[in-house]
Amino acid sequence: MPPDGRCALITGSSRGIGRGIALKLAESRVKVAIHYYQNQSAANDTLAKVRKRGSDGFVVQADVTDPEQISKMFRKVKAEFGKLDFFVSNARPEVPTFFEPPLKISLEQWDTAFDSQAKAFLVAVREAIPLMGSGGRIFTITYAPGSRTGGLQAWVGMGSAKAAVESLVRYFAVTLAKRGITVNAISPGWTEDSVLNTLPPQAQDLIRNWHTRGWTPMGRLGTPEDVGNVVALFCSEQAGWITGQVIYADGGASLMNPEVPPEIQLG
Repeated sequence: MPPDGRCALITGSSRGIGRGIALKLAESRVKVAIHYYQNQSAANDTLAKVRKRGSDGFVVQADVTDPEQISKMFRKVKAEFGKLDFFVSNARPEVPTFFEPPLKISLEQWDTAFDSQAKAFLVAVREAIPLMGSGGRIFTITYAPGSRTGGLQAWVGMGSAKAAVESLVRYFAVTLAKRGITVNAISPGWTEDSVLNTLPPQAQDLIRNWHTRGWTPMGRLGTPEDVGNVVALFCSEQAGWITGQVIYADGGASLMNPEVPPEIQLG
């Protein structure tokens, strides 16, 4: 591939939010390295959609809980693209591998959450930096409510890991500021075609109804395209002064008061 033009690596981009980001960047002719762990067919489908939008890229497989596989993934990016403009850390393990409350979560489940988030982000950013110049953009996808609350008990492993990632964002932002590289976290609200769709149907219905009747002021859940729009916005030159932040992309859900029913708050 020619070295000119902008290039991105998005982990977990074979589906869901990662796919939404890949397709949005492709609309701006950004070449995309599409990462997957197990579902190569879905990754190939994402690549086909990228090409339909007038861009190109390649598919790369890696287990992001393994630092050596992360390094290998970046070596392929260097071989294919020669550089990297945008890196999005989005991959997560399947829900059963970490979804247990504090008194039941195993150390293996705890390690899976942290290895796939905080450790993976640490290793990946250090691999990305040599490929980036001024104007580079680094993102991680978080879930900020889960990193600062404790109500969803079975989220303890992932919530704690996301809190660590958000802290890393701030440290990396300071470290990389003089290089002209920004580092930010994007916190979507509940999003269709994401972890929501792995929950039992009854739980999905409860969440959708709760949000559409007011908990999300905009009256709907988010979509992968919504998150892609936010990442694309922050990839622009005009966003070069924003770094070290957690950006809420949740239709206003984070503005609601958890102690008051939404019907009262919205009048």
